[in-house]
Amino acid sequence: MANLTIYGFAPSTYVRSVRLFCEEKGVDHALEDPGNGPAHPFGKIPAMKHGDVALYESVAIGRYIDEAFDGPALQPADAAGRALMTQWMSVLVDYVYGTVVRGLVIPRLVHARQGKPVDDGAILENLPAVAKHLAVLESGLNGQEHFAGDAPTLADWLIEPVITYVTFTPEGGDLMAEAPNLAAWHGRMASRPSFKATLPEM
Repeated sequence: MANLTIYGFAPSTYVRSVRLFCEEKGVDHALEDPGNGPAHPFGKIPAMKHGDVALYESVAIGRYIDEAFDGPALQPADAAGRALMTQWMSVLVDYVYGTVVRGLVIPRLVHARQGKPVDDGAILENLPAVAKHLAVLESGLNGQEHFAGDAPTLADWLIEPVITYVTFTPEGGDLMAEAPNLAAWHGRMASRPSFKATLPEM
């Protein structure tokens, strides 16, 4: 029986991040339909249940997974490193997600597959903002392997699913060519067993 249950759908970037946290930490987990889990007051995913502990929001779940279970550390040991990790998690949630996922990934990868009209004009208009936000992420990798130092942390695993989807879009090749640090980082992340274990079928 799994130690922990995640409620959500595999293609969600945030759900995949939580699954990546578990894989990297070595936590046995199950993925279930969100209708079976703890209520999220905003109707979002993921949520998590572990015994009597029920949580929602990926950042909170990630901290819990790292601190409640034995295994490799997913957060830096020093205060400055943890603050830097939190900074990049906030950058992803507060800025990058809206521009990159809602403005590019969902229209290109979700709406197209659902047969919904794709507004190419809106995507084109949004591309400078996508490039700007990817450039901010690019700057975070100057001189270091990962966003909070030399080892991947919760920040890397929160960001990685979004970048994976960028590479699946028609615009992804050109965008990533302008962000060589980010592209190299993505290659390192994609080589880890956890990446392959959680990659949803497209």
